[in-house]
Amino acid sequence: MSFEQQMQQAMRSFIVEAQELLESMEQGLMELDQPQAGPAAQDDGERINALFRGAHTIKGSAGLFGLDGIVRFTHHLESVLDQMRAGKLAVTPDLVALLLQGRDHLAQLIDQVDSQGSCISDTPQEQTLVARLQAAQQPGGALVVAAEAVVPAPATEGIPPVTVLAQGAALTASWHLSLRFGADSLRNGMDPLAFIRYLRGLGEIVGLVTLTDALPALDVMDAETSYLGFEINFKSEASKEDIASVFEFVQEDSIIRILPAHSRIADYVELIRTLPEDDLRLGDILVQIGTLTQKELADALNTQQDAQATGSPASPLGEILVREGATHQPIVQAALDKQKLVKDKRSRDNQMLRVAADKLDALINLVGELVIASAGNALHAQNATQLEAAAQITRLVEDIRERALKLRMVEIGETFARFQRVVRDVSRELGKDIALVIEGADTEMDKTLVERIADPLMHLVRNSMDHGIESPEVRVARGKPAQGTLKLAARHDSGSILITVADDGGGLNRERILAKAIERGLITPEGAAALPDAEVWTLIFEPGFSTADAITDLSGRGVGMDVVKRNIEAIRGTIDIQSSAGMGTQMHLRLPLTLAIIDGFLVQAAKRTFVLPLDAVIECMEFAPAQPQQGYINLRGEVLPLLHLCQALGLTDSGDEVESARRNVVVAQIGGQRAGIVVDALLGEYQTVIKPLGALFAHLQGISGSTILGNGEVALILDAATLIGRASRGAQGRTAPALNH
Repeated sequence: MSFEQQMQQAMRSFIVEAQELLESMEQGLMELDQPQAGPAAQDDGERINALFRGAHTIKGSAGLFGLDGIVRFTHHLESVLDQMRAGKLAVTPDLVALLLQGRDHLAQLIDQVDSQGSCISDTPQEQTLVARLQAAQQPGGALVVAAEAVVPAPATEGIPPVTVLAQGAALTASWHLSLRFGADSLRNGMDPLAFIRYLRGLGEIVGLVTLTDALPALDVMDAETSYLGFEINFKSEASKEDIASVFEFVQEDSIIRILPAHSRIADYVELIRTLPEDDLRLGDILVQIGTLTQKELADALNTQQDAQATGSPASPLGEILVREGATHQPIVQAALDKQKLVKDKRSRDNQMLRVAADKLDALINLVGELVIASAGNALHAQNATQLEAAAQITRLVEDIRERALKLRMVEIGETFARFQRVVRDVSRELGKDIALVIEGADTEMDKTLVERIADPLMHLVRNSMDHGIESPEVRVARGKPAQGTLKLAARHDSGSILITVADDGGGLNRERILAKAIERGLITPEGAAALPDAEVWTLIFEPGFSTADAITDLSGRGVGMDVVKRNIEAIRGTIDIQSSAGMGTQMHLRLPLTLAIIDGFLVQAAKRTFVLPLDAVIECMEFAPAQPQQGYINLRGEVLPLLHLCQALGLTDSGDEVESARRNVVVAQIGGQRAGIVVDALLGEYQTVIKPLGALFAHLQGISGSTILGNGEVALILDAATLIGRASRGAQGRTAPALNH
């Protein structure tokens, strides 16, 4: 691989990582925008830290590729997040909105790099956004500053600010100084009291104890020798480096120890925990938070190296620093814990491997061919040894299939989370108060399906907000809470995924839908009254159908719902509507778990083989020839609608042979609906590799795909939902629409 190809591959990795980080940042900002109370409010600090780490990572990676425009803009975004992290900026809706705009602009820059190889920065839009980000950081700027008192940033570069203690801390010392001036300090013209007086220029001495334990007897005391020691409690906003510089001229022959007061140890421990997850060494961490000076670090490292040079075992750096009084043990332990946390996270990250989607698709296709070949091998097994070997291969292939399919399964929660931003922005645009509730975010489904349902879900969500949920004034007048609720839910059901988009709005208006349908000639006035609600609701999926009074940016043009249905059906899914006037509407999307391989159940009708999804099969039973030819049977006291597969698909057979053969009923269930499918023979379970039928057969109803059997024959995969729905309508005494062939 050439250097240029390596750089292109590295750039691709950067873009993918940046896009993932931007999605996480949007999710984090949306969580910050939600009012939190109790323990949940304490998580805001970690969310802000995660946002800062994301921006910091993007900026650093962009710098490696010379993307200066991204580096410059991200720096402004990072600065605001850093002040939020330090407690200088309060989390407000206005600040979150500004950061979301910054995140969107950064996403645009990344997309430009993805499509063009570079980005156009410093545009008028970006300049306006940068000015707002800078204004937000200024005291009394465009955004509200946190009410809590904070320590201003120290003058020394690279040392992060430390938050002042809570109420009552003003009387508590910030630092503890232990001073033992060298014996020759006075002879060298260095007056200890002069240093103490100079120290008062950096803060307030709130306690001082003079130590006289080194004073000799009066008759041997030398007036030019320094004997006194001082223990000082010092309250100051200065950094440790600044305080140490006061004693610069005496530090060579004096013992100067500067420690954070015990009341501040917890602050430094917390500060260590909030550091970015960079690969820092122990000494670097302690210097960065300001509890250790560079000289103290250098001295401790020299001590460690001297011990190694003599061949004696060297003490750990943290132990040396504590022993020499440079810092406290709890602070060292917190830094060590931070190091371990970063190492553990990097170890977990190293366990993840990115694989191109096309390589994964190729693997799934090969596994599918392996399943077919394994089935053919089992058919040709003759003796016991061959049968045992074929069974072993079948078990291994099934295990490979399950593991390969899991590689393509992703949680739908990531897709659902994107709608938090949509609901926030659209509800504000409409002047409505809408809360999004997400259920079943950990439900897994095929990655290809997740990508293909994003647009249909977007349209359904926007439709519910625009047409379904009323304005706060109307809701209050109807006795509802002013805040509307939009719910996105997902769960596994009968071998498929059931996704629900529900709102507590006004529901669908039956009269308006019927009036519009009559106006467009879709139904007759006479037939309108007899239509059940379920069929009335399906009218909204007709092309160009809309009951909106006005056209808006969101809806009203009659474009969308027909596309939603077409896209759902293209992935072998169905959509069902339930609505109650004044209560709300529920859209149920039923989708297959995967587009690749399923567990199937082989049946035979009219000497042709068909496959039913095994997850939809409840039980099988004999269909007695003496039973009357009606649309249902008595199944243990319950009415079970029946569907004769031959009749439903318009198949012909040799009547005498079929009449004499034993028939069977396959009891299938989808989404609470149950029906019996009458077939000629049961052939057992079969791992089914789904093959698309192609555009020529797209109009077929009751058929969802095809597969190749082990003997090379083609079997059609039955659409259980369509067949069960037809049987149920027939049992209710209504004429079921004929299946198209």
